[in-house]
Amino acid sequence: MASALAGIRVIDFGQYIAGPLAAQLLADQGAEVIRIDPPGGPRWDHPANAAYLRGKRSIVLDLKNEADLSTARTLVAGADVVIENFRPGVMDRLGLGAVAMTASHPHLVYCSLPGFADDDPRSGVAAWEGVVSAAGGLYRRGRTSEVAGAPVYSAVPLASSYAAIQAAVAITMALGVRERDGVGQRIQVPLFDAMFGAVGYNGLRVHTAALPVLDGGGLTTQFECKDGRWVMFHTGNTRTQQVLEAAGVGEWIAMGLTDRARLTKEPELAKDLNARAKALFKTRNAAEWEALVSDAGGECAVCRPTAEWLSHEHALGSGTIVEMNDPVLGKTKQPGIPVRMSLTPPAVQGLRPKPDADRAAILASLGRPKPVASGSTDATLRAALDGVRVLDLCIVLAGPTCGRTLAEYGADVIKIEAPDRPPTPAFHGDVNRAKRSIVLDLKTPEGLETLWALIDTADVVVQNFRKDTATRLGFGYEQVRARKPDIIYASLNTYGHVGPYAGRPGHEQIAQAATGMQERFGGDAQPQLQRYAVNDYGTGYLGALGVALALLHRQKTGEGQQVDAALAYTSTLLQTPFVVAESTTPLGEPRGQDAIGSGPLHRAYEASDGWFFLGARQSDRHALGGVMGLDGVDSLSGAVLEVALAERIAAGGTIDEWVSRLCAAGIGAHAVVNDTRVLMDDAWVQAHGLSITREHPGLGLVTTTGPAPRLSRTPVTAGNPAPALGQDTRAILHEAGLEPRADAMLAAGGVKEAVLR
Repeated sequence: MASALAGIRVIDFGQYIAGPLAAQLLADQGAEVIRIDPPGGPRWDHPANAAYLRGKRSIVLDLKNEADLSTARTLVAGADVVIENFRPGVMDRLGLGAVAMTASHPHLVYCSLPGFADDDPRSGVAAWEGVVSAAGGLYRRGRTSEVAGAPVYSAVPLASSYAAIQAAVAITMALGVRERDGVGQRIQVPLFDAMFGAVGYNGLRVHTAALPVLDGGGLTTQFECKDGRWVMFHTGNTRTQQVLEAAGVGEWIAMGLTDRARLTKEPELAKDLNARAKALFKTRNAAEWEALVSDAGGECAVCRPTAEWLSHEHALGSGTIVEMNDPVLGKTKQPGIPVRMSLTPPAVQGLRPKPDADRAAILASLGRPKPVASGSTDATLRAALDGVRVLDLCIVLAGPTCGRTLAEYGADVIKIEAPDRPPTPAFHGDVNRAKRSIVLDLKTPEGLETLWALIDTADVVVQNFRKDTATRLGFGYEQVRARKPDIIYASLNTYGHVGPYAGRPGHEQIAQAATGMQERFGGDAQPQLQRYAVNDYGTGYLGALGVALALLHRQKTGEGQQVDAALAYTSTLLQTPFVVAESTTPLGEPRGQDAIGSGPLHRAYEASDGWFFLGARQSDRHALGGVMGLDGVDSLSGAVLEVALAERIAAGGTIDEWVSRLCAAGIGAHAVVNDTRVLMDDAWVQAHGLSITREHPGLGLVTTTGPAPRLSRTPVTAGNPAPALGQDTRAILHEAGLEPRADAMLAAGGVKEAVLR
């Protein structure tokens, strides 16, 4: 069976991470990707290119040369998709810009991934990864609000990765629209805008009430074990009693371990339980604790380094890590495919090519027929997923984010809530906007009857239960497919659906621990969580990518299929630079809570009134010396250069003054945003729908993040505010043909409505 994007040709002009990764995600799903390399090869010389460039073909073109530029234009004319991630205006000046190319070739889906949007005042800033991440609040000290002190640098390339993932979703959605009417469109996914997808609930604010602190409660934290290693332990599922009994401390439940309100009121009890827990975890080695807790159905993972994850039995057994013989590096380990499809199985198309390796074959294909299209890429029309109905059975973050993303593209998403598990307001307002709500008890006949009636009307089901749980409840993929063969069924969980850990539960914290994120961010001290729930939200977007791919395939064939996404897949993908480097020659990337950058030209510096991030290339050193008033900068390097720059910056000048001078010289710089509220209250952010303040049923005035991708024909929308639980129950029952029995079903308790928080 061919992959979902078989027959789709992509031209990849991308450099560094965002563009190449977006194209890689499409290549892994069967697209033919032609990479246009500049003379001298990729501008970023890093082991990660073994993964980001895999499965593509390469031709070297000098876009300043008219003959090569003509070749590039011809390639674009015969392509289905173009991807580029230059600053706004660069491709326009070459005659390869989005407006010109889509006007000449209306079939084309043209995706740009600039650091800052073309209408952002910062559009001309040299938007290196650290510059954008500083603007997006990733380096703030503290998890929820401003904390004094130096910023904390994270080496995970979150801005580029999130832009790439959301771009892949948008491109696939646009291909679905083109399948419908033959016309492509322009897409822009700025890196800065894309980061709001990761900000998520950190940016949510209920204006009329204080939200509870999202600390997980109980014993949800890292613990040091007998062997000096750390584990991440989470008490947040229904197996807590069994876990504590297996550990010999079942009486802790009665003592109030999981009663957050009681522990808040009785600080001495909380202190006592914390001391007991620390002592308990010192009685076994980390691996023993992971096995004990997991065997009891609980959540626990060793906070292992990424290098250890590369050889882990589950990472290899599940295909989360794959081994490839790169032509440059030799044997490497790389992230596997993060979105799995049951009927159109993705596959790594091949190794990365050497620059210009495929010139002859690519030039021979220049006469490829153009797809036929009529119409304008400027005219807006019905939403990409108009007419698609989705049943969202998910809880917490990853699954609901998948459903929310589909809703933003126009799907009718029905959120099915359990009556005994009302969502946390901080999560609900964020991930359940743009949906409708019904409350069903799926353990009752009325609840199951309603679910099956809704399945009969649905195109997509999304669930994030533990492996096989949905099957035990009677509505697993095979059970649903037997009744509705064209269903698209997305399953999201922690470790995926194959491999020795497939049945284990988990949350964001567990995935970060298992794959190396926590260990990297903590350094040599206690492991630490990333500032944002990067795996939960990322998995939601990747799940939406899988659904979009499956819908595209169904448009062509009428066939449904199952989609598999997982937090561990996502976490591994986000860490691609470390995964590849650790398997060849470790590069010693910055680690720990004292890191403020990756080197003197890519780090935070303290001005007279706070911190800003400097992003410069080696070729910027002379200009940098001029801005700083430092002679001989070209001859300085390493710690000597770092000290010289730090002393000069600290000696005088505010953040705004330094950033203005540096940007005027073409050097990247941006203030470090150290307060999420400042980010969400920014006037430009609000005006462009990345921060939205509206009335929410049962919550009052609420601020949430909004969607980032911009599509010229089928714009995404934030949709309605998150509904009250069961707010739409009556209407949904009517649509399912159950209105005559609604009163009886509500009276029996299997169906509920209007449950306000």
